[in-house]
Amino acid sequence: MITVKTQEDFEDLVRDRNFEISSAITKSIIKNLKGKRKNVPILSIKVLEEQTIYDITVKRDDMLESLEKNLEIHVENEDYESCSKILSAINYLKDKK
Repeated sequence: MITVKTQEDFEDLVRDRNFEISSAITKSIIKNLKGKRKNVPILSIKVLEEQTIYDITVKRDDMLESLEKNLEIHVENEDYESCSKILSAINYLKDKK
C-alpha cells in the first residue's frame, strides 16, 4: 500500500513515473500472467486527506501495454534484473496472442 496526503500527490507520483508504483504494477502483472481474472489487482493507495483507500487494477487486455510502458521506467532506473523479467512477460503475452 502506498500512502499519500492528497489525491493530487498520487497523481504527481504517477506523472513523475514513480519507480515504486511502476515496480508494483510490473510485479503484480508478472505474478498474474497465467491467471484467469479479467482484472488483476495491482496496489492500494491510501489518501489521508480523504480517509479513502483506492484499489488499482489492470485489465488482462491491458497487461501488455502496461508492461511495455513500465519497462521504460525500469530502464531509466537501471533495474536491469526486473527489465529481463518484464521482457520475458512481454514476450509471453505477445506469443499468447
